[in-house]
Amino acid sequence: RNISGEAVLAELNKMPHLLVAGATGSGKSVCVNGLITSILMRAKPHEVKMMMIDPKMVELNVYNGIPHLLAPVVTDPKKASQALKKVVNEMERRYELFSHTGTRNIEGYNDYIKRANSEEGAKQPELPYIVVIVDELADLMMVASSDVEDSITRLSQMARAAGIHLIIATQRPSVDVITGVIKANIPSRIAFSVSSQTDSRTILDMGGAEKLLGRGDMLFLPVGANKPVRVQGAFLSDDEVEKIVDHVITQQKAQY
Repeated sequence: RNISGEAVLAELNKMPHLLVAGATGSGKSVCVNGLITSILMRAKPHEVKMMMIDPKMVELNVYNGIPHLLAPVVTDPKKASQALKKVVNEMERRYELFSHTGTRNIEGYNDYIKRANSEEGAKQPELPYIVVIVDELADLMMVASSDVEDSITRLSQMARAAGIHLIIATQRPSVDVITGVIKANIPSRIAFSVSSQTDSRTILDMGGAEKLLGRGDMLFLPVGANKPVRVQGAFLSDDEVEKIVDHVITQQKAQY
């Protein structure tokens, strides 16, 4: 909620991609959990698929076994660049489908498939949206920066029409982690409290995030806005996350 207490909402398909940064304990992981669980509560597994990359090994492991996952949570930084390449390949496959069917984006393609199915009585599957969540970009950049950067750049430039969205979180908002190329292609940003004004500038292109209070106090810079909004993020306890995950798993098992 913002400073006057109104709820602040944002749609992932309008954002297309999101960069989240903040020091340890600033509420970053809670925010990522909030984003994931709100997708789980709203979307069925055939509508939205997720690819989770978590080199820290503890943040996203809770979600192993949910039916929305494309693959088990990737914890090995070396395998992460392969996982991202898989998503890039999927994006290219989708663009080929679009060109064969004469559609421009995932919405157009899915409408085309619905029409074709109702006319022919066939059951061709619609394409699900894909959300790629990276919970510590710094660790990936240390192991395989060029590969990771290439994949992220390609996805952030081209993947929106294919229905693929990136959510990238990092604790170290330094220039070697959030490179200019990555920043240029990810317009929506969230900054939690950071240690210095330099870090704040790296994320938001302006100071201010170093003055935040921590614990979910954030500056949200939506795409197309010229100045960020100050928002207090919703708190989500680990118990709540586990309950939601257990509930989703009882509905349907994961198939990789």
